[in-house]
Amino acid sequence: MPSFFSNRRLIVLLVCIIILVGLIGFSMREQRAMSWPEQFVSDSVGWAQSAFARPAHLISNLFESVNDMRNTYKENQILKSHLDGYAALQVEVNELRRHNEELKDALDLEGNLFDYTVRSALVIHRSPDRWNEFIGINKGSQDGIQVNMAVITSKGLIGKVDQVSQFTSTIQLLSDQDRTNRISAQISTESNTVHGFIEGIQEETGYLRFSMIDIDAEIEEGDKVATSGLGGVFPEGLSIGEVASFETDEFGLTQTAYVKPTANFQQLDYVMVIERGAASVENDINPEIEGDGS
Repeated sequence: MPSFFSNRRLIVLLVCIIILVGLIGFSMREQRAMSWPEQFVSDSVGWAQSAFARPAHLISNLFESVNDMRNTYKENQILKSHLDGYAALQVEVNELRRHNEELKDALDLEGNLFDYTVRSALVIHRSPDRWNEFIGINKGSQDGIQVNMAVITSKGLIGKVDQVSQFTSTIQLLSDQDRTNRISAQISTESNTVHGFIEGIQEETGYLRFSMIDIDAEIEEGDKVATSGLGGVFPEGLSIGEVASFETDEFGLTQTAYVKPTANFQQLDYVMVIERGAASVENDINPEIEGDGS
């Protein structure tokens, strides 16, 4: 026994183990009150976290508020643009109604330029010649098809009936370069109406040529181009395209606009032939353009 207690290292080890076990047991007691050093450390850490958390929350809320304001502004701009579009559309509709009523009263017509009958047809062939743009459809005179009737797709106007047989017809596309291939067209805005003719296509761009526009007429890129109904056969308002660019002719007498067509002339499977319901007034309005088929 004396030799056991004489080993100082062993005694120190046992004492340390006893103290360690005691400290562990003391720290594991339930509902133990924190010592002042623990309280000081905990409070210091909590204060520092609070000091950093408040500005962080303020900055985060600020960015969220700015983002909400930006989204609200964008949504407001979109709504305003829609309202402007509706207002412009309402003005255009009212103007067209007034114009139609005036024509009906003046000419004592039973129909109007917007009345038309639609006949669906299947494209059965297409001319391989890129200069002469023609397609064939499976409807003819037996189906009520007549020369110079307008032909459209769901996107817009593509041409007019050129030849008719009993059961098939040939359609001349707007892109055909024949000098006699003319369609009466117009640009209608809130302030004015611009008239002219669609005559062929610009080979470099594929845009339709909108010519014979008055030199003083105000046109802009993006203006919508549609049929005018003044040719005696086509109804008014068939979509053709929108203005991509315009220029003054070499003599400075008229303007020419280049119109991006709404219809795709390269992908034609099904088309619709349009028969206008109103009586033709072309001879009374402008005899000089008689026979242009528009």
